[in-house]
Amino acid sequence: MRVAEGLTVCVTALLLVTVCTAGPQALSVATIKQDPYTMTQGSQMEGFCIDLLSALSKRLEFKYNLHLVKDGKYGSVQPETGQWSGMIGEVIRGEADLAVAPLTITALRERVVDMTTPFMQTGISFILRKDMVRKDEGGYFHFLCPFSTEAWVGILAAYLVTALSMCIAARLSPCEWAQPQEEDNSFTLLHSLWYAVAAFTLQGAGPHPKSLSGRVISAIWWLFTAVVLASYFANLSAMLHSNTKHVDLECFEDLANQDVIDYGSIGSGSTFYFFKYSDNPAYRRIYEHMERKKSYVSSMEEGIRRALEGNYAFIGESVSLDLTAARHCNLTRSQAVVGMRGYGIAGPLGSPLVKNLTIAILEMSESGRMDILLRKWWTSSCWGEGDTDSPLKPHTLKGMFLVLALGLALGLLLALLELASKSQSSAKDQKKSCCTVLSNELGQRFRGRGEEQSSESPEKGKV
Repeated sequence: MRVAEGLTVCVTALLLVTVCTAGPQALSVATIKQDPYTMTQGSQMEGFCIDLLSALSKRLEFKYNLHLVKDGKYGSVQPETGQWSGMIGEVIRGEADLAVAPLTITALRERVVDMTTPFMQTGISFILRKDMVRKDEGGYFHFLCPFSTEAWVGILAAYLVTALSMCIAARLSPCEWAQPQEEDNSFTLLHSLWYAVAAFTLQGAGPHPKSLSGRVISAIWWLFTAVVLASYFANLSAMLHSNTKHVDLECFEDLANQDVIDYGSIGSGSTFYFFKYSDNPAYRRIYEHMERKKSYVSSMEEGIRRALEGNYAFIGESVSLDLTAARHCNLTRSQAVVGMRGYGIAGPLGSPLVKNLTIAILEMSESGRMDILLRKWWTSSCWGEGDTDSPLKPHTLKGMFLVLALGLALGLLLALLELASKSQSSAKDQKKSCCTVLSNELGQRFRGRGEEQSSESPEKGKV
């Protein structure tokens, strides 16, 4: 008897020690596969939500076991049974302690689970193929669209600088203006401006430069204009061809008022129910269209695939669609965003952990940690790739602007060398210093003839 009592005491003591040293039980966390929130990499999971959950567990010091939701759904009420499906259903039934995913915070979900403050803000938009949309035709000045405003300003500045350089080189070069006291300079500023315009329009206007410096500037300007015109006509042709599109789709009203392109969202998701319960007539027509044609999809991957195939607009969360459009360069997201909402973490009703998670999420947002996670996962294969029919920016022609600048500098340097050579020859004949002769030459070439005549008249009066 005493032996049995002793064994009972020992077993009880061992159980107490085990319970006391076991520590808190690991939480069961449900999630769903969606790029870039949760992705599988071999046997491991990675993504924005995985990093967020890891950061929160370190802040709040809890352990967790992560699993994918069994039915692959976010969570909605089943009309036949009235039961919740997806991650929300698992939290309600106690199969999961938390649901960490791009889970939209809605009034219907808040009635059955507790949700944290949003860790990401989003809205509802739609994506479709770029070649399905008719772009703005630009009105009367559509012919200016091949170049951006900055590019046009750069071309205008290049034209003015070239004309001024041509005028200065013509004044400096003795091959262009041999006798400043007796001859008129043919390359005045007005003629230089006209000459540069004529070269830009491939017409040409005489007289043409006779000096080497003037011809260098002229040749460089012709090369620059040839490249600019070739770029202009190529981009204009691409823009004209790209305007042969199907329909104008700028907002959801445009989507509801056309029947050329089919559209839909994920069935039984928060976006689907947004249109179902909306009081907006256009949004109600979108819901009725999806119900009538059964155009909704079972997953985001299916919606993206149908959009890539063409003649289909996929409606979904704007944050996710932004990443989709960035990774699939032939897709574009509408600028219209409605029904602003946020993504939150779901937990059981009355769970104290949800309050602590809310505080931790706010701390991460205030410290900038949340922005770091966003930049990590929202990468794009299209960044740095402009549309083929987008307006050309100045950096596109930066090589030609550099060649033009070097050519103008070379032309002006040659003009100075030509004048210096003449001044050196004249200095030997007149037995003066080269600097004196060069200074007199520069004064004669940049002083108006009216000033020269007025300075000479008093001397003639004395005689």
